[in-house]
Amino acid sequence: MTDRSVMYERTRGLSNDERAEPPWTMRPVGVGHYENFPVASLLCPPGLRDPVRAIYAFARTADDIADEGEAAPSARLAELARFRAALRDTGERLRGTLATPVAPDSWPGVFTALERAMRDNALPSLLLHDLLDAFEQDARNPSYPNRDALLDYCRRSANPIGRLLLHLYGISDAASLRQADAMCSSLQLINFWQDLSVDLPRGRNYLPQDDAARHGVDAVDPRALVDHPALRAVVRDLVGWAAALMAEGAALPLRVPGRAGWELRLVVHGGWRILEKIKRMDYASIVQRPRLRAMDLPLLAWRSARYRHAWFAPERLS
Repeated sequence: MTDRSVMYERTRGLSNDERAEPPWTMRPVGVGHYENFPVASLLCPPGLRDPVRAIYAFARTADDIADEGEAAPSARLAELARFRAALRDTGERLRGTLATPVAPDSWPGVFTALERAMRDNALPSLLLHDLLDAFEQDARNPSYPNRDALLDYCRRSANPIGRLLLHLYGISDAASLRQADAMCSSLQLINFWQDLSVDLPRGRNYLPQDDAARHGVDAVDPRALVDHPALRAVVRDLVGWAAALMAEGAALPLRVPGRAGWELRLVVHGGWRILEKIKRMDYASIVQRPRLRAMDLPLLAWRSARYRHAWFAPERLS
């Protein structure tokens, strides 16, 4: 893991065009196939880069187990069970109740770095287990009947990342945790609505069935999941939902001091920019995946410098 790669891009399985995205592209860590959180970026306080990288490596590896390759769900779940056992062993070693080495050769370096991060920063292991719960759910690839079911997934797939980062920043008040949860859930949802053209052909379907049904779309019938005014109307509603959650969490970057707060400003504006691009394409993200490009960076920097949480009004996207 080099300094030049601190804003990790996912490259396996992507087209040449997608690999060409700029290295500052913001994607959510360990959730879905694309990462909207900058990972150990230049704005991250130097003392936190190693634990952030360790968390990323843990989440990225588990996500690949759940989602990459041609393995059957049963094999993925078995490997994730081994991965969870290694996490439990890491916790026991730190408590002094296990003396044997933890990290299997299957995941070189992952648990060595994670054990150091857990020891030096007292990382809450429950949040790491929550991430594994979400990856196991991905391996089972369930459908989502409603927004509550999808939010429950976000609670375990995305929100732990925000809470782990706040833990590293030394922030634990209830208001900040609520805002982090709203922001992370929003970023996860933005990832979903951004990636419809990628996920649906692969059999990944995060569309809430009741939202789709309100517009006459059968979310479980692949023949219905094509570009159509009704599906665009579904996406419009879901973009509004993600925007409302982002508005709930948008005050958080102003509560986080220093460089970390500036990094969060870019994260929020990066996610919001994707929503703007989905709106600009008339909500047809089923046709093409909108993404951040180098030309977006000056706008994101300008907006971040003038950051006001009241700016994030869902009606801007209606």
